[in-house]
Amino acid sequence: MPHSPSSNDLSLPSVKEWKRIVAPFTKPSARRANWQVLNSVGFYAALWVVMFFTSAVSLWLTFAVALLAGAVLVRIFIIFHDCGHGSYYKSRKANNIVGFICGVLTFTPYSHWRWEHSIHHGAAGNLDRRGTGDVWTMTTDEYRTSPRLKRFAYRCVRHPIGLLLVGPLYLFLIRERFSTKGASKRDRRSVLWINLSIFSLAAVLIAIYGFLPWLLIQLTTVTVCCTCGVWLFYVQHQFEDTYWERTADWDYTAAALHGSSFYKLPKLFQWFSGNIGFHHIHHLSSRIPNYNLEKCHNSHELFQEIEPLTFLASLRTLRFHLWDEDARELISFREFRLRNL
Repeated sequence: MPHSPSSNDLSLPSVKEWKRIVAPFTKPSARRANWQVLNSVGFYAALWVVMFFTSAVSLWLTFAVALLAGAVLVRIFIIFHDCGHGSYYKSRKANNIVGFICGVLTFTPYSHWRWEHSIHHGAAGNLDRRGTGDVWTMTTDEYRTSPRLKRFAYRCVRHPIGLLLVGPLYLFLIRERFSTKGASKRDRRSVLWINLSIFSLAAVLIAIYGFLPWLLIQLTTVTVCCTCGVWLFYVQHQFEDTYWERTADWDYTAAALHGSSFYKLPKLFQWFSGNIGFHHIHHLSSRIPNYNLEKCHNSHELFQEIEPLTFLASLRTLRFHLWDEDARELISFREFRLRNL
């Protein structure tokens, strides 16, 4: 496995240079944003109407439609995500309104999540600032010196079932129902308002669909959405040749271009994932709305140098578990054992 280069080894554009390159793509388009809301939130609502009628015919057919609805919900989360960055609309009010609505649908408190996600953007790839809005990642030294119970918990989290099923469901259904330490009063209130809105919407839907059909639909859509969402987030930073540095050596541009993947997906998957595969562009400038990411990527030779991560190659990232600071690479638990015989 090739070693991840340090920021001193990388040829990086100056901040002034890359800001000039991305500037034309940071301008929101109300027309494109509204069309996305219509073909995402509108499509999602339409699928719920379809499931109302299919639930009287066949729960299996309803389940199949719910799988599609869950995939659309991933796209809605990207709209929510862009609103949180203030990049989706020019109007702050429009971002907040649409972001809140999408937050209700995706079971995520808008203001509170926006605060935590901003920390992630300012700390991605920084070993000294892990722990907020990211996937739990330990170094080999930390894992080696951790108590047995903590190592067991870490192995559970990094196991595919924990990472892609149990963990995402816990995160979206339970963890997001509570505010975290350090949250402002506004962010704590946003959690309460989202929870109230979620429970109110659930009550209305249960009255319309009945409890069991609603439960089947809601659990299916949320499971598909949170599993796919966490997978996308995972491969965006946990891949071969990714970038991690301590604060003294950490560089924002290097972390964006080399610590965030270019996840090259088939066009259909790219649509459902709201272009978030162009994550290197997004981390370079979070002010670029998702509908401009691909254009930005294709606009300059700087971005063509980024090695794409294909879907098949991304499956291999599941074997990465620990960051070896000396070797500057992600390794598996098995490799850790072999290196510590």
